[in-house]
Order: sequence, then C-alpha cells, then structure tokens
Amino acid sequence: MVHIEFQDFLPIMAIKLCGEGLINELCKGYRMLMDGEKGVITIDSLKRNSKLMGLQDFSDEELKNMIREGDMNGDGALDKIEFCILMFRLSPDLLLVAQQLLHKAHQ
Repeated sequence: MVHIEFQDFLPIMAIKLCGEGLINELCKGYRMLMDGEKGVITIDSLKRNSKLMGLQDFSDEELKNMIREGDMNGDGALDKIEFCILMFRLSPDLLLVAQQLLHKAHQ
C-alpha cells in the first residue's frame, strides 16, 4: 500500500486548478483550521480542527512544530500568508509546477 502525504497532492491540485484555484483551495484549508475569533491558526485551533485535515495522528509537539515552522513574525500563530507559504515549502514539487504555470502564462 502506498502512503500519500498532503504535500504530494499540492502539485496535482496546482495542475488541475491552476494558480488561482489552488490559492482558493489553500484559503479554504486555512479557514478550516483557523480560530474563528482570532482569525489565525493557533495551536489550539489546529488541535481542535486537525481531524478535518487528516492530522489527528500528530502529537501536540508535532502540531506545535508546524506552527513554529511557518510562524515568520513570531506571534505563535499562522496568518493566511504564513500558512500558504508553509504549504508551498512543504511541497518542493509544487515550486516546479508553479514555475511551469508561470512560464505557460507568460507565453
């Protein structure tokens, strides 16, 4: 049985949805994980909503590390831009697809 990770789907989504569609899907994922009152993804909102994204098997420490890895401004949470950048960073193949889409659009 082949184990497929979320980041494996991002390049496929990018090809099928094109750039704007992919960003819209990432924004939907962000809204599913964010704290509705604070408007950002916190460790608590990530823990609370992790089952929606298939993250239920992650430990508290792994979830905290996800937040830390993407938290560029040091506030202990992920805003929408930080979340999208983290998703791109977790999927190196997506950068190649993005380059191909940009090249195609430029032509």
